[in-house]
Amino acid sequence: MSVAGSADRARTRRTAPPVLVRQVRNGVEESVHRGDIVEVDVAGRMIRAIGDPDHVANLRSCVKPFGLAALIEAGGIEAFELEPAELAIMASSHSGEDLHVRTVQGLYRRHHISQSLLACGAAGAPLDELTAARLARDGEKPSPLRHMCSGQHSVFLLLCKLRGWDPETYWLEAHPAQVLYRETVARVFGTTAAKLKLGIDGCGIPTYAFPLREIARAYAFLADPRAVPAGDSRASLAPALVKVRDAMLAHPEMVGGTRDRIDTSVMKAVPGAVVSKGGMEALRGLAILPGARTNGSGAATGMAIKIEDGDGHDRGTWAATIEALRQAQVLDGQPLRMLARYHRPVETDPHGRISAEAVPAFELAPLSELVP
Repeated sequence: MSVAGSADRARTRRTAPPVLVRQVRNGVEESVHRGDIVEVDVAGRMIRAIGDPDHVANLRSCVKPFGLAALIEAGGIEAFELEPAELAIMASSHSGEDLHVRTVQGLYRRHHISQSLLACGAAGAPLDELTAARLARDGEKPSPLRHMCSGQHSVFLLLCKLRGWDPETYWLEAHPAQVLYRETVARVFGTTAAKLKLGIDGCGIPTYAFPLREIARAYAFLADPRAVPAGDSRASLAPALVKVRDAMLAHPEMVGGTRDRIDTSVMKAVPGAVVSKGGMEALRGLAILPGARTNGSGAATGMAIKIEDGDGHDRGTWAATIEALRQAQVLDGQPLRMLARYHRPVETDPHGRISAEAVPAFELAPLSELVP
C-alpha cells in the first residue's frame, strides 16, 4: 500500500471536527476553524470535551516540559547549577529576544559549550517582530540561539556534557541523549519508548504522537505531579516535573516572550494557576493547577486543544484557548479582560479600524451534565 493511499484512507475515515472559531467580517462569516478539545484529570478521566478526544496529534513543542525532566533526573540542576529561568527556557518556544539569547549564552559560557553545536537552525528566527526588525536594520543575521527551540536543544547538549556523549550528532534519533529524552517522555505518558510513534520535528529532532486525551492527561500530571499515587508508573517523575512546572510559572516570559505570546500572557494573567505551552500546527497543552478555578476549588486537570487547519494566523488557537479556559472556570473578570486581544482577535485596516474578528463559537460542557 502506498503512503499516499494510506493517507487518503485515513482522511476518509476521519469525521470533520466541530467548528470552534468563526472569522467574521461585517456580519459575514468568511472562514471557520474546526478542532477538538479535551480536559481530563490526573487519572485520565474526561471532565469536558468537544470533538474527538482520541484524535492523534504530534506533540511538537508541547513535549518540552516533559523532556526537560530527563536532564533534571540525570542531576543536571546540581551539575550545572541551573537557575529556574534557565529551566524555563529549556521548556520554552521562546521569541528570540535578547533576554532569551543572554540566558542561553550565559549557560553555554559558564560550562564551556560551543554555540556552534546547536543544530536547530535559524529558520523563522526570531519570532519577535521588533527584534527581527532591529536585526534586519543592523544587518545582523539571526543565529540558532534566536531559534524558538534553542532552549530545548540545550537539554541535549547539557546531557552530552554530563554523560560524556558526542555532542556533534545529538539530534539523531539513535543518539543516547535522544534515547534518554524519549524514554522520559514515554514514562510521562505511561508507556515505553518502543511503543512511541515518531516523526521528525521542524527543528530536526524526533517528535512523538499521542491522542489528545493522553496529551491532556500528561498536562494534568504537570499541573499536580504529586497527585499521582505511589503505585503509578509515573510517580518517580514527580520531583522533576514539580521543578519544571514551578520554573515555568515563575518565568513565563522565558516560556514565550514579552510581546504577544499567548502562553506568557495566560500565565501572567492568572499567576500560579495555569501552565500554558503551545506547539506548531495549532496544538496547545494547558496544565490547570489545583484551586485554579475562579471559585478557588477543583483538583488539577489538563487540557489539550487542537485546531484542525494548523491555524497559520494564530487567531483560531488564541480564541479557542481563552474561551476554553473561561468555560472551565479558570478565567473571568480582570484576567479575562487582560486577555481580550487573544479571546476575540481582530484584524485592522491601514487606518486602524477593526475590519474583522475571530469569534469563539462552541460549548465545552462538563460531561456529567450531558444527557445521553
